[in-house]
Amino acid sequence: MKIANREIGPAHRPYVIAEMSGNHNQSLERALSIVDAAAASGADAIKIQTYTADTMTLDVDAPGFTIEDPKSLWAGRRLHDLYQEAHTPWDWHKPIMDRAAERGMHCFSTPFDDSSVDFLETLGVPAYKIASFENTDLPLIRKVAATGKPIIISTGMATLAEIHDAVSAAHAAGCRDVAILKCTSTYPATPENTNVRTIANMRETFGCEVGLSDHTMGCGAAIAAVALGATIIEKHFTLLRADGGVDSAFSLEPAEMKMLRIESERAWQSLGRVTYGGTAAEEKSRAFRRSLYVAKAMKAGDVLTRENLRAIRPGFGLSPKYFDSMLGRAIGRDAPAGTPLTWDLLK
Repeated sequence: MKIANREIGPAHRPYVIAEMSGNHNQSLERALSIVDAAAASGADAIKIQTYTADTMTLDVDAPGFTIEDPKSLWAGRRLHDLYQEAHTPWDWHKPIMDRAAERGMHCFSTPFDDSSVDFLETLGVPAYKIASFENTDLPLIRKVAATGKPIIISTGMATLAEIHDAVSAAHAAGCRDVAILKCTSTYPATPENTNVRTIANMRETFGCEVGLSDHTMGCGAAIAAVALGATIIEKHFTLLRADGGVDSAFSLEPAEMKMLRIESERAWQSLGRVTYGGTAAEEKSRAFRRSLYVAKAMKAGDVLTRENLRAIRPGFGLSPKYFDSMLGRAIGRDAPAGTPLTWDLLK
């Protein structure tokens, strides 16, 4: 898979996406500062969301339009009010994207209806993201896929059949570059509910790039995901959680994003290949293995015993596995203490 000029796959370090979402707190200046901070932290892309409160929901007080879960970060909030607060004004999109380009980052968005796709096409976005709550909206997926741009689909709550439907819809509408993200749609999510072992199965099942849209705190789940084959990591991002905002509680700060960028690359580098035995880098360390040495001065014809033969460091003698079979054998020449036992020393 490729987004603009960036290859994404097992042969490349993980593609790290900083999700701004509503963390701009309705300030364009803050939004641009978030872009700058994401770039300084090493993120490959900054992602925003494209909608208005009216394209997301209805401005009504009917049942279901207020968040009633007392454990929710947004408990008691009307959906329309929440989306009004969190949305990124459409006239901010170009300045945000221009700043990202200046900082060497990709910038793309999550559209939530046809009008947002049409708008994003006028800005030339390099890719699209489908949010977990929209992964069953096949008409929207087909609309996005028809642009021919790469699509990243979050799979929060989706069954195997629903993921199949989403990926198939994208392919059928003309999109060849589809990636899917393992996602747990709780905010924040717990490591126990993240189930990153699913990532390898998703890659095998759907034959596409797989990553993690991570709502847990810290970087542990993301690093584990990379170890299991994730090639994309998406994390919500803010300047400072203490500044507040609709998504701040489960967002990374700049120092944490920088750590994610570094450690995810280290995790990817460590995967390597299946190999046994020493690597070329370990060759010099062979000298520090234990091996068999003459521990007391011996004369030609003397017999090796437990008193004059020891397994010690360094590693220039025979392997310790020969210790028992060497006992009782005579040496063929004088050997001072510290002589490595080698085959040619034996009589």
